[in-house]
Amino acid sequence: MNATLIRTEFKLYLRDISSVFLGIVMSPMILAILGSIPSFRAPDPALGGRSVIALYVPILLGVTITMVGLTTMPIPIATYRERGILKRFATTPARPGDVLMSQALVQLAILFTGSLLVLGIGRAAFGVSVPRNLGAFVVAFILCCAASFGIGLVLASLRSSKVAQGIGTVLFFPLMFFGGLWVPREVMPETIRGISDFTPLGAGVQAMQDASAGSWPQWLHLGVLAGYGIIAWLVAKKLFRWT
Repeated sequence: MNATLIRTEFKLYLRDISSVFLGIVMSPMILAILGSIPSFRAPDPALGGRSVIALYVPILLGVTITMVGLTTMPIPIATYRERGILKRFATTPARPGDVLMSQALVQLAILFTGSLLVLGIGRAAFGVSVPRNLGAFVVAFILCCAASFGIGLVLASLRSSKVAQGIGTVLFFPLMFFGGLWVPREVMPETIRGISDFTPLGAGVQAMQDASAGSWPQWLHLGVLAGYGIIAWLVAKKLFRWT
């Protein structure tokens, strides 16, 4: 692994203020704003004794995963190929794959930073307990990441970075809705919640919420996440070109 290349990719990432905001700052900031509402911190019998803010921790983890997977990861990769950077790297000791691996490590580091901030703020500021079924939570989190990053790699396979960015933005907002950012899944109409079950973020959020409450996620949601991940990675492998 080329340490110099990784450091360079980190520096390039940190120069893009919008990417830093989306990947690290936005979800913790939303959590802090919601947590400042007293009624959101109180246990609600209609939510099984959980508070609204406790529901929003998995939602915002899903938002962080989706932001990184669909908005901040595909653009640099598509731009590198579009500008011929990957092709030029093929003539140097640093192979094109090294560039992609370095970019992946940067994006994963950003994802984990944003996720740890959400979990840390939820615990320290609002008393949200750690997931009661930690093993199941980790499984749900990883599958959600695999699905989101797979879709992001499909976008990165497109010939134009602007097209990748445009499609990622179009996908982002409906995914946020079905993931429960504006209306938590628990209060969605049954039909909408049924549709949400078959979206990557809706399935991921519900799986993480189930694990947070101490139960094992439904196999439907884990299967949906695994399906998106497998199909997206296979499509990305088929479509991706270095030049």
